[in-house]
Amino acid sequence: MASKIPFFNIKAENASYAKDFASELSHFLESGQFILGDAVTRFEQQYAAFCGTHYCVGTSNGLDALRLIFEGYKSLGILKDGDSVLVPAHTYIASILAVIQAGLTPVFAEPSNGFFNMDVNQVEQLTTSSVKACLVVHLYGQLVDVDMFRAYAKKHDILLIEDAAQAHGAVSKSGLMAGAVGDAAAFSFYPTKNIGALGDAGAVTTNDVNLTKAIRTIQNYGSTKKYHHDLLGFNMRLDALQARFLGLKLADYPAACKRRITIASRYLNEIKNSKILLPACDLDGSHVFHLFVVRVADRNDFMEFLISKGVGSLVHYPIPPHKQKALSEYNNHKFPLTEKYHNEVVSIPLYPSLHENEVQYIIDVLNTY
Repeated sequence: MASKIPFFNIKAENASYAKDFASELSHFLESGQFILGDAVTRFEQQYAAFCGTHYCVGTSNGLDALRLIFEGYKSLGILKDGDSVLVPAHTYIASILAVIQAGLTPVFAEPSNGFFNMDVNQVEQLTTSSVKACLVVHLYGQLVDVDMFRAYAKKHDILLIEDAAQAHGAVSKSGLMAGAVGDAAAFSFYPTKNIGALGDAGAVTTNDVNLTKAIRTIQNYGSTKKYHHDLLGFNMRLDALQARFLGLKLADYPAACKRRITIASRYLNEIKNSKILLPACDLDGSHVFHLFVVRVADRNDFMEFLISKGVGSLVHYPIPPHKQKALSEYNNHKFPLTEKYHNEVVSIPLYPSLHENEVQYIIDVLNTY
């Protein structure tokens, strides 16, 4: 049976912007600024203001944003090849790739029992003199324990870096927005993200002017002046057309984010099935529900049931990073809780264009499993 309700409806999510997208495309063509330029600068300023940081640098995608943070700190002499970076074992592989590709060494930490995010107590136990940074991932849109991780990083005098690819607009109890929690943060604007471009796009946010200058240089072939190259750089710039599209969506995002939290609230309050473990979270803005992830013992049976009822679902993520072929040197590592989570997690539909009758149908289906 074809899904009546797809896991994500990208056409519906973008339908209301059709005329504005066309208008921005026309302005883009008229401007003649196809690489960087005013549109990119304008979006960077808007997104920095949104996150509550002094600076934002648009990037080619979220992975590049994270890689640029590490490369930037290396160029400043704050990190060096081989330094250890604490990373969550339970995450998408991009978090780990950025560390390794920057010549750094990942040290995996388990999540908190009952939560999907990194456990600060595990992090404390793994901290050695070789650890120079902690990479926290606000997985599925939920902030880590901000106050505890900030205190931990200050105590050990190490960098606190955010992978905020899924957490646009999440805000801590102390009022800090994702992107302003650590020393620097990486965002993704992949089309299915809470703020999605029409292609790949990303950003770095920070309050560090020196890091900002370094990243701008590295992402543009290591150059600050045309044909003069001070560093071994990359081509990791935000596309000017995507910057225009993102500016449109950013203006509407608070309402879209509120809609996500409203749907999540219904799921949390109305799904009542002992076979389905709902996510542990608060509805205080610290979780923006990029994904609504439940856990079930027999995932295949559950997903087949959803298919039979016309409800889409996906698994984020079926194989943990340390079990991936690309990271074979870590395949023998054991992270029981991470592996348990990766075997049980299922993401159900949650996006602003879901209609109320669709939300109700999803709840009813899950309650009858």
